[in-house]
Amino acid sequence: MGGSTSASSNTVSLLTTTKKTVKDKTFTAAGNLVKLLPTGTVFLFQFLNPVLSNTGQCTTVNKFLSAILIAISGFSCCFASFTDSYTGSDGKTHYGVATAKGLWPSTNSNSVDLSAYKLGFGDFVHAFFSLIVFAVLSLLDTNTVRCFYPGFESTEKVLLQVLPPVIGVIASTVFCVFPNNRHGIGYPSSSSDSSQDSDKS
Repeated sequence: MGGSTSASSNTVSLLTTTKKTVKDKTFTAAGNLVKLLPTGTVFLFQFLNPVLSNTGQCTTVNKFLSAILIAISGFSCCFASFTDSYTGSDGKTHYGVATAKGLWPSTNSNSVDLSAYKLGFGDFVHAFFSLIVFAVLSLLDTNTVRCFYPGFESTEKVLLQVLPPVIGVIASTVFCVFPNNRHGIGYPSSSSDSSQDSDKS
């Protein structure tokens, strides 16, 4: 009698541990994906999405507002890949948009060669994969799933667990092949990076 009770309790604890492990892996993979995106945009989405989606209990208005948030946040992730920063002659960090000729606008740039910030093929690759990574994070978010396609959560559990790490590995590999040297809006500035490097040395 006691043996069967202990065996059943062991089985329950094993199932609970397995569920926690899968859940932890999913959250870890999602956390690794977040590192590839502008922190401000991701924070804003994670802060506003539960509010606008009413934590997944959506009305038509909630769906409309959530869709707008996802679209604007996706555009922001994509646009940030075409921005960069530099330290101007006034000693302050300035942001601009990368163009075929260099960085625009060129405020207080007397001491900086802005033609070195020209638009490149890697910028489009980063923009595309940033958009894909954000799409995976936002469209597989619990509140989004419950709002737009509630049946998906119960029928496609494997996809919800497997897709984020797979996309994360692909995006990380691509970002290694095309390293991002820009320090645009939402990313650490070049001045902060250089100060971190000096601190390490």
